[in-house]
Amino acid sequence: MTELKVTLIRSAVHRLPEQRKVVKALGLGRINSTVTLPDNAATRGALLKIAHLISVEETNK
Repeated sequence: MTELKVTLIRSAVHRLPEQRKVVKALGLGRINSTVTLPDNAATRGALLKIAHLISVEETNK
C-alpha cells in the first residue's frame, strides 16, 4: 500500500478560502507540518488544489 507524505512548505494565509479549507482538512496547520495520507483519488484531488503550497513524497507501507 502506498502512502503520501505531505508537507506544507508555503503559508495558506493569503489564499482563497477554498484552498485554506483544503489545507486544514488535510491536517496541515503550520509551515513544515507533515501528515501521512492514503494514496487514493480523493486525496490526489485535494492535493492538486493546493499543489503550489505543498511538497509530496511517496512512501511504501
